[in-house]
Amino acid sequence: MPTEILVVVIVAAIVLAVAFSWLGVRKLAQKHTRSAVADSPHKIHLAKQQVVFIFNPTKNGADDAKTLISRSVSKADWPAPIFMETTAADPGYAMAAAALEVKADVVIVGGGDGTVRAVAQTLRHTEVPMAIIPLGTGNLLARNLSLDVTDIAANVQIALFGHQRHIDAGLMEIEDGVTGAVSKHSFMVIAGLGMDADVMNDTKSKLKEHVGWLAYSEAGLRHMAGPRKKVSITLDDEPAQQRKVRSVMFANCGLLPGGIDFVPGALIDDGVLDVVVVSPRSALGWLAMAGKVLFQHKNNLPVIDFYRSRNLTIRTVMPVATQIDGDPSGPATCVKVSVQPKAVLVRVAAPNNPA
Repeated sequence: MPTEILVVVIVAAIVLAVAFSWLGVRKLAQKHTRSAVADSPHKIHLAKQQVVFIFNPTKNGADDAKTLISRSVSKADWPAPIFMETTAADPGYAMAAAALEVKADVVIVGGGDGTVRAVAQTLRHTEVPMAIIPLGTGNLLARNLSLDVTDIAANVQIALFGHQRHIDAGLMEIEDGVTGAVSKHSFMVIAGLGMDADVMNDTKSKLKEHVGWLAYSEAGLRHMAGPRKKVSITLDDEPAQQRKVRSVMFANCGLLPGGIDFVPGALIDDGVLDVVVVSPRSALGWLAMAGKVLFQHKNNLPVIDFYRSRNLTIRTVMPVATQIDGDPSGPATCVKVSVQPKAVLVRVAAPNNPA
């Protein structure tokens, strides 16, 4: 076959593949546009603070953080800090409740996104500020708050003497119609169902220890091939629509490791969630989606859609895996997601001076 004819055939195949991907796909309605940032950082006005440090003792840097907190609190002539270790059975829920019992003025969290999420879930709507010493693999909330995930000393200073602001939290209710199991979880970064949850479930822990967040890429490659799942999606009070998807993700913020802006323009305090519907069914679709995410081009693609919603419901016939901030949260046939505006008070760097 002459080269010119071969090129024409390949181009035609690509055009047809993209065109057929559009067939049967109707755009979900959305009512919410991006609002302005809801809360600006403000300076702390406390002469003394009772500091509680909840930390994962298995994380590198935990001891250094303890030492720096102790020295800084001593120099400030504040009450001695209270240290609480998380356990394999409890990533921070009971410890955060105990911190509220001792009337902590700030709860500092040393660990990964799972520990941060557990503490934040308990501190919601209490007006007790949470500060973060990022010691995990992804440290996504810390990254989205412009904290330097490599500088423990700087984060300790922000935790004790920085500014603070309110941010949103997400809430996901999970029901498994097969087993009857029902659970409710708060999330701070990204929750989801489908392939993203499968990847989180199947990421090798040993590999995470050696290469960090890149371990998720290895699991992602292994799960790239697979069938799309039929789901019913309802945004706010709009009519439900049927879609065939690989993943549906609910983002409170959009910055990923490596500086990847997965949800362009997402704000952590705008009172809405960014919903990402991912539906590639071939290598070409995955390649197109990767190009859009990495290069931030404005062209719309049928393989990835972005929406904004305050409430949404997703239903499936058979149970689908779910995840919250990177942690497996069980199978579900019905997922109800909502946003909780200004739910958590967090410590951040001074404006125009990110850590």
